[in-house]
Amino acid sequence: QLQLVESGGGLVQPGGSLRLSCAASGATLNNYAIGWFRQAPGKEREKVSCASRRGNVDYVKDRFTISRDNAKNTVYLQMNSLRPDDSAVYYCAASSTGICMGTFNYWGQGTQVIVSS
Repeated sequence: QLQLVESGGGLVQPGGSLRLSCAASGATLNNYAIGWFRQAPGKEREKVSCASRRGNVDYVKDRFTISRDNAKNTVYLQMNSLRPDDSAVYYCAASSTGICMGTFNYWGQGTQVIVSS
């Protein structure tokens, strides 16, 4: 059973950067499409980035970069030029379909990002 654990969130000033990590166990991440999502209080969850099983970056929000380290079974989300409206709980998720348009059936617990001065 695939398990995902996010880390790297925290408090950052506007204009700063953070790199979130999504470490997998129980299965090999490169068999899945991996997406990053976020949800702010009172708002719907939105996708911010996704990479398919083949490694194609299917979608990425401006200022964000998704990458994989297959040796570490980890996916990263590099976030630059952060703004207060980027504050949210960030989740990584995996789709066993291998494509970013598929259903994401494995989710991490989330990591909080707060952008504030």
